[in-house]
Amino acid sequence: MTKRALICGSVAYDTITVFPDRFKNHILPDKIHILNVSFLVPELRREFGGCAGNIAYNLKLLGDAGYPMATVGKDFGPYAEWLKRNGVPDDYIRVIDTEHTAQGFVTTDLDDNQIWAFHPGAMQQSHLNSVSQAQDVALGIVAPDGREGMVQHAAQFAAAGIPFIFDPGQGLPMFGGDELRTFIRQADWVAVNDYEWQVLRERTGFDVADVTREVRALIVTRGAEGSTIYTRERQIDIPPARPRAVVDPTGCGDAYRAGLIHGLLNGRDWETTGRIASLCGALKIETRGTQNHRFTAEEFEARYRENFGANLALRR
Repeated sequence: MTKRALICGSVAYDTITVFPDRFKNHILPDKIHILNVSFLVPELRREFGGCAGNIAYNLKLLGDAGYPMATVGKDFGPYAEWLKRNGVPDDYIRVIDTEHTAQGFVTTDLDDNQIWAFHPGAMQQSHLNSVSQAQDVALGIVAPDGREGMVQHAAQFAAAGIPFIFDPGQGLPMFGGDELRTFIRQADWVAVNDYEWQVLRERTGFDVADVTREVRALIVTRGAEGSTIYTRERQIDIPPARPRAVVDPTGCGDAYRAGLIHGLLNGRDWETTGRIASLCGALKIETRGTQNHRFTAEEFEARYRENFGANLALRR
């Protein structure tokens, strides 16, 4: 039987516009208390995103079974068609007819400054889904989602004895120290970037040793500097994979997490798992959008050999 991963997190649209000028030329510092500006944005694209959607998409490329669990809105139709075309299951995606799907709106200027707005929409109802609705789950992940959904899904994974990754990501500011300590004690693995790790340390008072007493591993990503995997016994430094072009870093963290899940599902050692995750992130950064990159098993294996000087059989 194929091992399944249940991916609890957001499914969202990203609307991305580019302002062909600089915000600073149009925002008067002495008038920001009465700010009223409009930017003409001739370039616009709409991408399929959200942590659960992104992770599941990357897991499919790796040949694994990742099932997103999310709440979406009445406008989910185009996203549903996209998932179907790409072989990503939607068995545990619930449509809330009274809401819109979560969506982010961003305008970027020529200095790469960004103005973001995020509408959570149906994501706020993520607690209506339950881990118990999913069948034959080998492991899970609690990724950024509605606040109550993250709390409940972590507790449900723990109660069911299903090992899971706690990945607070952008949801980290929603939780205080006590709640974060509870998440860590429930989880089997914790995955954060280096900034999130600093916030997690400050809010919980935990250091590496405290976290690894509770979980099997703490994974800290460091962008172009690679990543570090801490277990109770040792520290494993994972080198970065080299992208052929740096186009768009959005979604690289989700791609990395798909690599982690692949390694855990397939019983790989941490050195290999970390390198697979690193390469997933590098392949994503070469393409605009979070779900527009493609690779075959043979292409992935060749890039792995090119980056790390070792052979890899992706499909086991």
